[in-house]
Order: sequence, then structure tokens, then C-alpha cells
Amino acid sequence: MTLSLAERLDGLLFFPVTAFGPDGGLDSATFRTHVRAGIEAGAGAVFACCGTGEYHALGLEEYRETVAAAVAEAAGEVPVLAGVGHGTALAAEFARLAEKAGADGLLVLPPYLVHPDQEGLVRHYTEVAAATGLDVIVYQRDNAVLTPESAVALARIPNVIGLKDGLGDLDLMQRIVSAVRTELPDGGFLYFNGLPTAELTGLAYRGVGVRLYSSAVFCFAPEIAMAFHRALNTGDDVTANRLLDGFYRPLVELRNRGRGYAVSLVKAGVRLRGLDVGPVRSPLAEPAPEHVKELSELIDRGRALLPAS
Repeated sequence: MTLSLAERLDGLLFFPVTAFGPDGGLDSATFRTHVRAGIEAGAGAVFACCGTGEYHALGLEEYRETVAAAVAEAAGEVPVLAGVGHGTALAAEFARLAEKAGADGLLVLPPYLVHPDQEGLVRHYTEVAAATGLDVIVYQRDNAVLTPESAVALARIPNVIGLKDGLGDLDLMQRIVSAVRTELPDGGFLYFNGLPTAELTGLAYRGVGVRLYSSAVFCFAPEIAMAFHRALNTGDDVTANRLLDGFYRPLVELRNRGRGYAVSLVKAGVRLRGLDVGPVRSPLAEPAPEHVKELSELIDRGRALLPAS
């Protein structure tokens, strides 16, 4: 029996960076190496061309090539989802490209620039979902914050299978979970913690039933990310708190010292691990050298905190 995408989405979710070569162009071979390493380290799914993957900086052909490279490297071992965004029309065009490239699903980012009301948000996500036959996860953050009623309306769309929260309002998240559970009691709707370093709030989100999350740390320190994921999901709060206190909280404090560090510092971490994925593209800038040095020291500290095997 073939499993649905919702049934396949399990484990730690990998959001790879997009690799660029010395000439600034796409480096698909290095990207595939990065994806393969993540799958072999235990990723439950690959989310290509999303925030960490600099979706905002990719042209249409680069996007298609990157999604296709992720699909080819995954080879069905784990599902591949692709980010889509911008305005509704362009997001729909990217969605169709992702489907042609073989993606299993979509993560639909907030619409570009504008601050729509609830009717406009529901229209945006509905129209993008209707552009392809792929399953869709709605991304809530920044200018796209849903009421529980809007979340229910989207959850009723057959190919909208989940909501990723990048806002961090646990009161709102609990009300959304409750409303969807009440109005669609058959269940099956998925929720994701999508904050920039999701592990920091993992224990809190677990309390409202949100266990799936995206891990930027997995890109450059998969052993730390997997150890935390195991601890979180087995109730080993001693290990989870040790990693939170000694690694994740200091990492978030370092990340908050520079604009764009949620992406550029992650990319620097991948380079520290020995894979040259190139720099970030504008409008992002590289992290300060002293911050990269701090990241290297922090990774070593995090590894030292891991449970003995």
C-alpha cells in the first residue's frame, strides 16, 4: 500500500542550503552531496529551496534544477518538498515547476511584501494549492498570521495537509490545533514548529501536540540535531535540557547578533564541516569571521554534550 505524503512525513526534517560555485552560479553537484549526507544522517524528509535554501535568491531555472537535484538524490528514500512564495501568481508558477521536477509536496511561504487580511490570506494559499496536484503545507509567519477560523478553512482543502508555524505564539497555536481538531475530528492534519532554531522551543511545542519541526542545525551538526530529536521524542528531558543549555541557547544568542544569520550562519556551519557550499547571495551577507569562529567552538561544545553511545 502506498503511503500518503502526510503519512510519510516523520522524523527530523532537513532544510538543505543551496550550494553556489566560485562563479556565483548554482553548484548542483555539491548540493546533491549535501542532500545525500543529510539523508544518510537520518533525515525524515528534504525541504528544498525554502528559507534556509535561499528560495528568495533563485531564478526559475535554478529553482527547477535544484528541486530536481534533490528529487534525484533522494530517489524515493524520503519525500522531497519544495518551497514556493512571492505573490500568488508567481508562487503558482513555482509550484508547477516543482511538480514537474518531481517534488512530493510544497511548503507555501507568505505572500511577498503586502499585509493581507484573513480573506486575502486564505485566497492566496487556496489558489497556490489549486495550481498543482501536490500536497501543500501552509507557512504561517511575519505578514501571514492565520486566525483559527482561517486555519480550519484551509484544512478543509483536500491537498492542504498541514500548517508550519514560524510565529511562536503558543496561545494562537493551541487555539488553531483545538479549532481544527473540533471541526475536522477525523484528524490527520499536520503541525510543524518552523521557528528559526526550532529545538529551542521544542519542549513547549510538544506540549500542544506539535512534534514535527525543521532543524537548521541538522545542516551542519546532524549528530547534535539527531541526539536532541531522540531526546525530545523519547521524553529524555535531561538530555534535551543539557543540549538546550549548553548548545542551542548560545547558538540562538549568536544567531541573533547578525541580520540574516538564520541563513548565513547555517551556510558557514556547512562550510566548517568541510563542504564548500559557497557564500550566501544578496541581499544577505556573510557572518563576521569572529562569529564563525564562535560557531566552530560552539559546535565542538555541543558534540561534547552528546550522550555516550
